[in-house]
Amino acid sequence: MQTNIQEISNISNNNSEMSGIKRVAIYARVSTTEQAEEGYSIDEQTRILNEWCNDNGYIVYKEYVDRGISGKSIAARPALQQLLMDAKKKEFDIVVVWKMNRLARNILDLLKIVNLLEQKNIAFKSFSERYETATPSGKLQFHMMAAIAEFERGNIAENVKMGMLARAKEGSWNGGQVLGYDTVEISGENKKRRHTKLVINQNEAQTVRRIFELYIQGHGYKSIANRINKEGHRSKKGNLFSINTIKTILTNPVYIGFIRYNVRRDWNSKRRNNINPDPVLVKGHHEPIISNEVWEKTQSLLKKRSNRPNRIHSGEFPLTGLLKCPVCGAGMVLGRTTNRNKDGSKRVLEYYVCGAWKNKGTAACNSNGVRTKYADEYVINKIASLANSDKLIMDVVSSINAGTNQKNVPLQKEYESLKKLLKSVQVKRDRIFGLYEEGLIEKVELSERLEKLNEEKRLLEDRLAPLELELGKSINNEVTFDMVKEVMRNFVSSYKTSITTEQKKQLLSLLVKQITIGRDRKIESIQIQLNNDVVRHFTKTGEEKLSGDDDFSSPFYVSFAI
Repeated sequence: MQTNIQEISNISNNNSEMSGIKRVAIYARVSTTEQAEEGYSIDEQTRILNEWCNDNGYIVYKEYVDRGISGKSIAARPALQQLLMDAKKKEFDIVVVWKMNRLARNILDLLKIVNLLEQKNIAFKSFSERYETATPSGKLQFHMMAAIAEFERGNIAENVKMGMLARAKEGSWNGGQVLGYDTVEISGENKKRRHTKLVINQNEAQTVRRIFELYIQGHGYKSIANRINKEGHRSKKGNLFSINTIKTILTNPVYIGFIRYNVRRDWNSKRRNNINPDPVLVKGHHEPIISNEVWEKTQSLLKKRSNRPNRIHSGEFPLTGLLKCPVCGAGMVLGRTTNRNKDGSKRVLEYYVCGAWKNKGTAACNSNGVRTKYADEYVINKIASLANSDKLIMDVVSSINAGTNQKNVPLQKEYESLKKLLKSVQVKRDRIFGLYEEGLIEKVELSERLEKLNEEKRLLEDRLAPLELELGKSINNEVTFDMVKEVMRNFVSSYKTSITTEQKKQLLSLLVKQITIGRDRKIESIQIQLNNDVVRHFTKTGEEKLSGDDDFSSPFYVSFAI
């Protein structure tokens, strides 16, 4: 299978190399915000870049387009990932973009991508900025301008932050959704930045008042969530209320008419871990939903209840999250019940219970508890029995590879058929270029014919792209007996020698995808996953094979049940 794909690819490459015509990969991207605010257009980018290729006598190998996707993350852009995979196969000679920030916003990401291209002798060019990497002076200019561009973006981001901080200090709303209010746009002169205000949503405001009312009456977070879910109240997005949602509402001063801003700093890098001890808290321009009296009572109760000592329980519970509720499929978490013995002493029983039930009450699900002792022992013993049985491992390997090969047969046939059609289009293009070079057709006719062929080529490539990704995952990733055996045995050894609960949880989370439970509260299946991370972690050969500076390899993933 791999040989056929490679041969077809090599034929296409050799035709271009023999003719001396460079193959160009066009990459274009625009986020939804940029499209709306700055007027960027994918179609306009690709049109101009196609014209540039025609003017220079280059062949457009393929257009890689990410529509409505932010440039923040490389991994979240499928077209860019496909471009990088094709670059490793040397499918083209140049990558051209409208602006270099289309490729990446972060200078480290940008340089990493360009370095990968240079390793394959692929040049990079930014059309509108006239930067390229084909010459030493071009490389120097490119690196300097990339650094300047990132510096400018940092300044813009800082200015935006300062503007939002100033608006918050004035009591203005900086955007976002909050239960109880509708966000209404304020018309203004600045078209790039939407200014909004909060207007009470009467239906949602009833839900907010009900939550505060129940808390003052003595109900806890879970009790409130259970009660209002059964009463038919729903969140801003129409979901059931959870414990965390209730807590957030009870501590949000927006409901007494205040604006709170900059509670968490450096959100992009530190998420929830960098709490600002002195956030902005000022009187807002919106109407309050609850009275100051209700707010004060609530905050007083919250403070009293937060001083209660937490219960401390010993024990190790490594399967939390991996076990799935047999009714709703939610991850199961730790739950405890206390029983009395005949002598009057208390006995604590520990279970894995449905996380949705524990978080949202019986409106979401039931407890569906499974004893922790039974589940922990069963899972580890089952994995150990597989690790120690060559016959079971052989059966697993045969089943995985047979299933993968069977699945790929129709995909491979379709792939080869489309590749032949694409090759015929390429032959037609080469003939047209030959006629043009011999002076038998004019440039206008050349452009017209190429435009038709390019459209045909694009349609074929659109059908090929998902097939290439699917087939690429299986090439060179056949599961072997030795690999599975080594992974399983090293896992068991590592698990037994782990000292802390956290270490055991990390090992299980790496190897086990999920554990399903039957209606009889017995474990039904243990889904084992094998991927790049698992092989790298549990095998020496995996460490050697998967190590290196290539961060853009295609994902490898298979799973099986025991």
